[in-house]
Amino acid sequence: MNKIQIIINSVLCAAVVALFIVFFTVTPRTKKPVSQEVVVDSELLPIAIINTDSILKHYVLAVESTDKLMSAYETSTVQLDSKAKAFQKEYETFQRDVMDFQRKLEANAFLSRERAESEQKRLQDKEQQLMKKQQDLENLRQKLSNDFMAQQNELTLQLADSVQQYLREYNADGHYHLILNDAAVMNKVAGYDITQDVIDGLNARYKK
Repeated sequence: MNKIQIIINSVLCAAVVALFIVFFTVTPRTKKPVSQEVVVDSELLPIAIINTDSILKHYVLAVESTDKLMSAYETSTVQLDSKAKAFQKEYETFQRDVMDFQRKLEANAFLSRERAESEQKRLQDKEQQLMKKQQDLENLRQKLSNDFMAQQNELTLQLADSVQQYLREYNADGHYHLILNDAAVMNKVAGYDITQDVIDGLNARYKK
């Protein structure tokens, strides 16, 4: 249980971070090409930068969707843990029964050979049942992991599409030639960051 939880949490963090380690090249939606004479705030180049960590933290769609996804994961984890504990308890009971059978067999405590064979058959059947339950539990664990990662990937694509679509709308007039993820920028200069504007716009659009 602990291993699969660590793996899934690691995948979630890696995928959500990877979502926004992107270089956004925004093509203006205008019929006329953008003039090279465009001047953005006097000396600033026609380039903007967004902080994707801030978008993840403050974009309501990202926050709500992530909370919903994690809630579903936590619920499924509790259910899986409950099944695993029930299986462990049943297996321990089986082990005690096997040891008890061995002691009786060694002490010739069974009234007849048929009685001993019947008990042995019962234990063999129980062992087969437990093996099947163990495999079913492992299959369920794998299914929950796969389902979670599939939902996480879907959320990743949804958020990426939402942000990129808004950036196209935001820059429909061709004001910026490039909008960059700050993760791709080595040296940052004041005046280029539009993160708050983007967050406000995304949330305003989402509320509608």
